Amino acid sequence: MNKNELANKIRGIDGLTNDEKSALIELLRKQKKYGLVWEDKPEDVEERLREELPVLIEDTGKAIISKEADAPNHILIEGDNLEALTALAYTHEGKIDVIYIDPPYNTGNKDFVYNDQFVDKEDSYRHSKWLSFMAKRLRIAKQLLSDKGVIFISIDDNEQAQLKLLCDEIFGEKNFVSKFDWRKKTGANDAKDIAVITESIFLYAKNHSLTILDNIWARDEMSVNKNRYKLSDEYVGERGMYYLDTLDRGGLQYSDSMNFGIEAPDGGIIYPNGRSEFVNDGWIWKWGKEKVKWGIENKFLEFVKSKKSQGSKYTIKYKVYQFVDNEGNIRERSGRAFTNLITDPINQQGNIDITNIFDGLAVFSNPKPIGLIQYLLKILRNKSFTIFDFFAGSGTTLHATMQLNAEDGGYRKCILVTNNENNICEEVTYERNKRVIQGYTTPKGEEVPGLTGNTLRYYKTDFISRDRTPRNMRALVAASTDLLCIKNDIYKKAKLAGRNINPKIARYFAEGDRSMLVIYDERAVSAIAEILEEVEPGKEKIKVYVFSPSSYAYDDEFVEVSDKIQLCALPDAIYQAYRKVLPKRRPKFLPEAMEEVGQSNNPGNSMLNFTDEEAEA
Repeated sequence: MNKNELANKIRGIDGLTNDEKSALIELLRKQKKYGLVWEDKPEDVEERLREELPVLIEDTGKAIISKEADAPNHILIEGDNLEALTALAYTHEGKIDVIYIDPPYNTGNKDFVYNDQFVDKEDSYRHSKWLSFMAKRLRIAKQLLSDKGVIFISIDDNEQAQLKLLCDEIFGEKNFVSKFDWRKKTGANDAKDIAVITESIFLYAKNHSLTILDNIWARDEMSVNKNRYKLSDEYVGERGMYYLDTLDRGGLQYSDSMNFGIEAPDGGIIYPNGRSEFVNDGWIWKWGKEKVKWGIENKFLEFVKSKKSQGSKYTIKYKVYQFVDNEGNIRERSGRAFTNLITDPINQQGNIDITNIFDGLAVFSNPKPIGLIQYLLKILRNKSFTIFDFFAGSGTTLHATMQLNAEDGGYRKCILVTNNENNICEEVTYERNKRVIQGYTTPKGEEVPGLTGNTLRYYKTDFISRDRTPRNMRALVAASTDLLCIKNDIYKKAKLAGRNINPKIARYFAEGDRSMLVIYDERAVSAIAEILEEVEPGKEKIKVYVFSPSSYAYDDEFVEVSDKIQLCALPDAIYQAYRKVLPKRRPKFLPEAMEEVGQSNNPGNSMLNFTDEEAEA
């Protein structure tokens, strides 16, 4: 008997309620021949999401706004990560390039909280709770990944085997890329048997074949001459790091045209071999006069103070860049493929990273080292991607992102999520990255300059009822403005065609070529459409979000400006995005239906007695 036949028999059994029949059929359909099986354990937060929709509200008092106009916008969200993931399903579906998470390892030593209770080693459902917890979050995370997106997951031996099977199921076994072995410490003197000094990091792709086809993987240029490429300048983004080499050479065919004086910054004249005058002693420059002039103008040459030079305090050297040859041409990327063995830095460096920021205080236990996250980010060729960490902890991922951008000229953006248990989000995650942006002093008195070319915005989760009443729908649209700012990466308020608009009616935002208009009062649509006629067409269309009780976005009202705008009806677009990730609502039976059910032997009646509005929500 196949599953469909068995399901039909279950439906015909008398004495079972519809809920009982549905549960049996669901168990039947979930039955597997091979794979990971666990008992699903409901979460309190999941039950809340059956009745309420999450939104994100900015705490503007915590915003750190860079003075640099093109500074990347980084986002920190305070709240349960399942709530935040749900909200980001609307703002970032298919937009995340890299996810890194360091989830609780479920060691049984008070590291994993489920429904406000620590899960200990004696809990019979310890693994089921952890798998239920992870599965819900990873399924949404997969939806957020771009087609070429990847996810890194740190884990130890407690759940490594289970996590591998879970990820094979969610992301697909064919999308498994690698398991990294990270040497987190050099020894363990307290080991009773074998000293475990490594952790694992799983790497999965949204579409592994596409990542290879599109060649998203970088090469480890530092693996070749890694001790030489240590210096950087303002060209680090396009040229890479560099080392200095001597411009003069001897022992080769001599030429007067390659033996000339170069004026140094102090006015002195430098000749080959550090001489102060023209002498034919076999030494010449490697470059001719025109190329030396070009090298100085384009900063391929550098004057270096030297005691050996006779006519000046300087000698001259040329820069050997990673990615550009000395003709100014992009060189073919060299280096080996990154390996899955990571031996540096060890875990202790993470403690040093954070205590240096917090005046020597250990405000967080065993944070991941900045260097570890940077190693993972460097594996990807793109330097302008969006990174997401929804187990943010102390905020290492954002710190590593900003530091790496400063080192290689990248434009990576980062989104962090963490709850505020014991004030961790406000006092550790936020405070750490605030100090990194603004600068801080180490316990040894070293002044660390701030990474000021970064903007950080702070959000908190809030909630709107899932009931689709007119009042709730308007409340959702009003509360969705911050979501829309995040979705479009536009935060600056502006005038529409030089006019101020009542913020209760509409709000307009514009940055560079990007702009967005949110219309809260549909009665103003005609008037706003007329104002839009005065706006000159830009490179990008204005994204216009209009309140509507349905999917109708008043398209006919905007016919005259259809070439300038892109319309979207709210809150329908949000409902549609949330439907993909929210837990199903439990049916709400009407009182009269409950009376009928109590008097009838036909359990099917109960399934017909909740409103279309409730069923849809």
